[in-house]
Amino acid sequence: MATDSGKKLFVGPRFRRIRQQLGLSQTQIAEGLGISPSYINLIERNQRPVTAQILLRLAETYDLDLRDLATADEDRFFAELNEIFSDPLFRQIDLPKQELRDLAELCPGVTHALQRLYAAYTEARRGETLVAAQMADRDEGTRFEANPIERVRDLIEANRNYFPELEQAAENLRDELNVPADGLFAALAARLREKHSVVTRVMPVDVMRETLRRFDRHRRQLLISELVDGPGRAFQLAIQIGLAECGASIETIVNRAGPLDDTPRRLYRITLANYFAAATMMPYQAFHSAAETLNYDVHVLAQRFNAGFEQVCHRLTTLQRPNARGVPFFMLRVDNAGNVSKRFSSGTFPFSKFGGTCPLWNVHSTFDTPDRLLKQVIELPDGTRYFSIAQMVRRQVSPHPQPQPRFAIGLGCEIRHAAKLIYATGMDLEKTEGTPIGVNCRLCERENCSQRAEPPITRSLILDENTRRVSSFAFSNAREL
Repeated sequence: MATDSGKKLFVGPRFRRIRQQLGLSQTQIAEGLGISPSYINLIERNQRPVTAQILLRLAETYDLDLRDLATADEDRFFAELNEIFSDPLFRQIDLPKQELRDLAELCPGVTHALQRLYAAYTEARRGETLVAAQMADRDEGTRFEANPIERVRDLIEANRNYFPELEQAAENLRDELNVPADGLFAALAARLREKHSVVTRVMPVDVMRETLRRFDRHRRQLLISELVDGPGRAFQLAIQIGLAECGASIETIVNRAGPLDDTPRRLYRITLANYFAAATMMPYQAFHSAAETLNYDVHVLAQRFNAGFEQVCHRLTTLQRPNARGVPFFMLRVDNAGNVSKRFSSGTFPFSKFGGTCPLWNVHSTFDTPDRLLKQVIELPDGTRYFSIAQMVRRQVSPHPQPQPRFAIGLGCEIRHAAKLIYATGMDLEKTEGTPIGVNCRLCERENCSQRAEPPITRSLILDENTRRVSSFAFSNAREL
């Protein structure tokens, strides 16, 4: 986005996303930049250019990094479009990469529409959608949501995993409670009892069975299973308070997403209540300050805020407050079969929406070293390098003979931010060789990978009964058109 002082840029969609991420109206941002609201409106519709002076004023006023603004969303949108158009369905279409980049930058709404259309297509191809007769019976006002989980993930990403209204409400709550981290559970229980007439009870597992938390609306009781650990109990109480006291703010955020079917709408509300709970346990200003001071030492942060490793990693992806930004982390959670059950990014890491992760990423190795934190420099095929840490975590205890749930948590950032992390101390990040990984096997075109599970969908498979290579799949060098 850097440019000389006389150059003019038409970046309306990007400018609008920045304003929405800041939680500002056109009038508010116009006042901050010293220009008229009507001019802001014209900028966002690409009917007027943005000068370099306005961009610099935007960065100074709202403490924005123009390098991030120029690439973060567009890179993510481009990666998603590239994944979609790599499908054999589009093999006969010669679509230059630059056209995809132009689409990602200028038409983010079209990108979202294509994502949802492709998601619906893949669901239908696997036989997971409703039959046409069922669709015909739906009310005219409703719309098909191919995958409500992906829909909510898209909404979280569109907000850069940062919701200022909930952050402020959580900080206000902690200021009112005025208790240390180890006293939060008792303080939240007291608030539920005194303000909402809700009694908190920790119940035996033979009563709760497979349920970890249940709100009995009629008896005004919040029941928590004894299987939930200390940080988890405080988290569950904070969720209940969020639903009770921040319902209006949550509803406002949900409504900003536009029309939603009932399932994604409910899921979005639950996700936002969880966000509020994490912000209550780890209030923004105190948590950001501690993270910077401790060089993002996850274990010490967990101890200080009486939180779990996964809770802290997730919270680190939300530090996007103007004038108090943290390292732009990405995070994911996988099980030992490689299934991704959680992913968040405040940076540019190109998570795959339609596949798993690369087995060469050492996040998968944590199951072999359960008590060790692993670190790694990884490099994508385009040369982008990231620094990541990973550790296995155990969830709440399960009664015998049920299996004890285990997950691997990966946390990372672009290599240019890694020097701020205590885990990179003593490493020469420029000289450290990065492990070559791909987004996933179906999109990765690296040759001779012994871990490859399938050939790339962009290349033709070569079968030779007389040859056996390191990789189980050999493929042509030329892309299929």
